[in-house]
Amino acid sequence: MECIKKITQTQLFKISSLNSLSVIFKIGIGLITSKLLAVFVGPGGMALVGNLRNFLTSLESISTLGFQNGIIKYTAENEKNENQLTKIIATVFISLLAIVTVLSGVLFFFATFWNNAIFGNNFDYIIIFKVLALALPWYAISVFMLAVINGLGQFKRVIWINITGNAVGLLVSIGMILQYETLGALLSLVISPALMFFVMFYFINKEINFFKTIRLHQYDFQIIKNLSSYSLMAFVSSVLGPLVFLVIRKNAIEIVGLEQAGFWETITRISTYYMLFVTTIVSVYFLPKLAVAQNNLETKKVFWSFYKMILPVFIVGLVIVYILRFFIVNLLFTNAFLPVTTLFFWQLTGDVLKVASLILGYQFFAKKLTLAFIISELFSLTVLYFSSLYFINEFGIQGIVMAQAFDNFVYLVVLCVYFRKSLF
Repeated sequence: MECIKKITQTQLFKISSLNSLSVIFKIGIGLITSKLLAVFVGPGGMALVGNLRNFLTSLESISTLGFQNGIIKYTAENEKNENQLTKIIATVFISLLAIVTVLSGVLFFFATFWNNAIFGNNFDYIIIFKVLALALPWYAISVFMLAVINGLGQFKRVIWINITGNAVGLLVSIGMILQYETLGALLSLVISPALMFFVMFYFINKEINFFKTIRLHQYDFQIIKNLSSYSLMAFVSSVLGPLVFLVIRKNAIEIVGLEQAGFWETITRISTYYMLFVTTIVSVYFLPKLAVAQNNLETKKVFWSFYKMILPVFIVGLVIVYILRFFIVNLLFTNAFLPVTTLFFWQLTGDVLKVASLILGYQFFAKKLTLAFIISELFSLTVLYFSSLYFINEFGIQGIVMAQAFDNFVYLVVLCVYFRKSLF
């Protein structure tokens, strides 16, 4: 009992518990939106939603210059240095405002090009990219604000922001999907994140007088130079990564059809729900810890606290998910999606390997190991692309999730070897 009491009093337990509440809430929202998508959009529409999601992930990284993890690191390091913290906030904000203004123009005036590139010539969703052009600035600034709060160690506030933002997103998604079906699903993906700005501003204004902080004379190009390595890392993982997935899905549509590609997007969507438990706690709690770790011994403690407390719980959770796979598919979707159950084993296997490597991968960002990260990420994406081409021809749509599991295994081995001194 004393041991249990000590565990429940730790900061990690308290943050994990609140984070779990946030994730459970988001999953609950996902249950509703997934059911709506299944009924009103179907497997084919799900594939189109997947294409847009991949594009938005890449666009987010470009519009925020890939600075999120760098902002967390430098904010955490300069929390007590008010002058430097003000310079960081002002410099990044001004830079982001400039880049999103350009991007919004490119999206708006070349909307037809983006429609054909993302959805193909057979679909007319030009309006999506025009709306996205208007929504992008708000979204980029909200991502920046969240990174600042995260870096200040305001874990609870970050989680409550996510809960509130998800609630707003749910209302938008329900209204859009019911009214416009596939178009509505695509519009909700674009509009909901932008509304996060208003939630974010409410919370961050309590911590920082935002408008007084942003002054042009505070702009410091050295800060952008320091953050540039994070841009390079984000370009590989958050821009090239989703683009590779977009190309893989297009190949899948050509080889096995739009519906089968929709089944892969469906299992990916399910995976996203439970992966939130881990990815959120790693970015919110473990990344700042890794950023301030001074040596291999301190880093090792952070690594193994993750492996002892987070990974085992995740594995047990996935075993339960596998057992309940038929129930989950029927609950979230419709009988038309039952073929998705054949994808669970390899998806879950790959996700265990992915989570095992996740904490190691964040060390690249925490210690700004730019070149090592880029090489490892390009290698991983290359393995994923070519293995998916081979496996999909051999095993159909199941081959893609097999390729993902294989890629995650190779990536984990590479990271274990690279970080062996701070791991073993």
